[in-house]
Amino acid sequence: MSKQNIHERIDNLRQNLVAQDLTAIIVPSADPHLSEYLPEYWQARLWLSGFTGSVGTLVVTADFAGLWTDSRYWVHAAEQLEGTGISLQKMAPGQPNHIDWLAEHLQEGDSVAVDGNVLSIAEQDRLLNAFDANDITLITERDVLTEVWSDRPALPTAPLYVHDESFISQSAAAKLAAVRQGMKAAGATHHLLSSLDDIAWLTNLRGADVDYNPVFLAHMLISLDGSATLFIDNNKVSSEIEKSLKDSGFTLADYDAVQAALATLTPEDLLLLDPSKVAVGTLSQMADGVGFIEQMAPSTLLKSVKSDADVNHVREAMRQDGAALCEFFANFEQRLSNGERLSELDVDSMLIEVRSQQPNYVSPSFPTIAGFNENGALPHYRATPEKFSYLEVSDGEGGLLLIDSGAQYQNGTTDITRVVGIGQVSSEHKRDFSTVLKAHVALARANFPDGIASPLIDAICRAPLWQAQMDYGHGTGHGVGYFLNVHEGPQVIAYSASTPKERAMKVNMISSNEPGLYREGKWGIRIENLVVNRPVAKPTETEFGKFLHFETVTYCPIDTRLIEPSLLTQVEIDWLNSYHSQVYAELKDRVDGAALEWLTERTQAI
Repeated sequence: MSKQNIHERIDNLRQNLVAQDLTAIIVPSADPHLSEYLPEYWQARLWLSGFTGSVGTLVVTADFAGLWTDSRYWVHAAEQLEGTGISLQKMAPGQPNHIDWLAEHLQEGDSVAVDGNVLSIAEQDRLLNAFDANDITLITERDVLTEVWSDRPALPTAPLYVHDESFISQSAAAKLAAVRQGMKAAGATHHLLSSLDDIAWLTNLRGADVDYNPVFLAHMLISLDGSATLFIDNNKVSSEIEKSLKDSGFTLADYDAVQAALATLTPEDLLLLDPSKVAVGTLSQMADGVGFIEQMAPSTLLKSVKSDADVNHVREAMRQDGAALCEFFANFEQRLSNGERLSELDVDSMLIEVRSQQPNYVSPSFPTIAGFNENGALPHYRATPEKFSYLEVSDGEGGLLLIDSGAQYQNGTTDITRVVGIGQVSSEHKRDFSTVLKAHVALARANFPDGIASPLIDAICRAPLWQAQMDYGHGTGHGVGYFLNVHEGPQVIAYSASTPKERAMKVNMISSNEPGLYREGKWGIRIENLVVNRPVAKPTETEFGKFLHFETVTYCPIDTRLIEPSLLTQVEIDWLNSYHSQVYAELKDRVDGAALEWLTERTQAI
């Protein structure tokens, strides 16, 4: 997209604001399901600004255009916004967010538009709290962009498919009964679900409406004692799937009929919904007086705790992924040693090639991050054909390549980050890598109380970095779905996150362990494995209660050539050697030839 196109689109938008007597517009990165990855139809913020990051909010007034995003994207956003007339607004502690900015700069009687179809109830509440005190009007009933975005893409139409029954441990009917138990406990007569991964989990169906996440556009309205209606484009549903849904207690209705269905609720009803996962526009036809119970959806909690069978399937998916990575790294290092000129883009294509040969492979689980040297210092960097780097170093100099990638298999979702040295790495590279490894090991080895709020254990991981007066700007860990979204709640390992009871750590939750270190303009380091919450074996309970620990289920060597052993304790060395022994045992019979040689060499004890 050219800078000129962006200027023209912003100018057209401003003209439309004037025509509709609006002072400002907010364009979030969202859809009616508040998803992380969006269908093209809902990528308005990208279309208007050219900024490709997954997180960002655009605000446009008559004389201002600004985009708010977090520290992961500051360098990336500054490059993409340069020359567009849109200013980068850094989201950071102590800095005003877009709501604060509007409340401060707008005048009494001004009006702000935001499409209610992409605005969560929780976000609307924050806007109203800020605007009411200044007599600023919030307008959510208009999609101003319809007048500007004339060639807007159509909504996706990919057909649904059934999650392979050999990997399903609970029927859709049983899941629906469990959700109704949660509704009953909350006192709800009805429950609205708009989050796509919850609906896919509940129905045991998958789709391809969103890149990287095997989900489909739909809403679900469940009554306590009656129907469970799936609102979806019926053209996506085969007769076999329709019958299966009916047998499980679900009926079908058109995707756009959810508002009308909600309009039938009465003041005697109590509707359970998650205010962060339901859009204002979805409730636009509801009658006054209907009661709400605002809390996390029961399905969000239920799907975060995998069954033992699910965990076993994930372990196997991780072995498959590990075998594919052995093939990749062996081939990658051989091509480099042969003098072949490789780029960050080659890394992505090579990873997809080896993973796609594994059983049950579906797709990547997110866009591959292959960042060389300074690009690796951008936590969410993505190479594109227009902008990428070759993996080349000058004589006597070395560099670091950060590779964060993952795959969707029917038997599990993977996410792994490894760092590779290119050329002769420096003592500074090894110092930073070893410090990040110390942080990773600290969390991997930790015991923690069953039910502890997940954000509280973040400090365990960061302690070695803090001790060296280092830190990183992103969270340490996120939940991971089971052949679902690679970013899944409710647990999150990040000290800046809130600690509601829903974020309690429970047995069989799967999370990432991914501390990092980023030196802007130089290099980035992140070491990421997936871990499963498991009970501490002996004793299973003490006078102080039950405790959990992490079982690491990612099987891929950590490059010992980047380690300065003198910076590690014996306990840390023992953990690494034990991990590599396990990796070798899990993968040795799954690879051969150059891949087996690579695995054997990279898992040698230090």
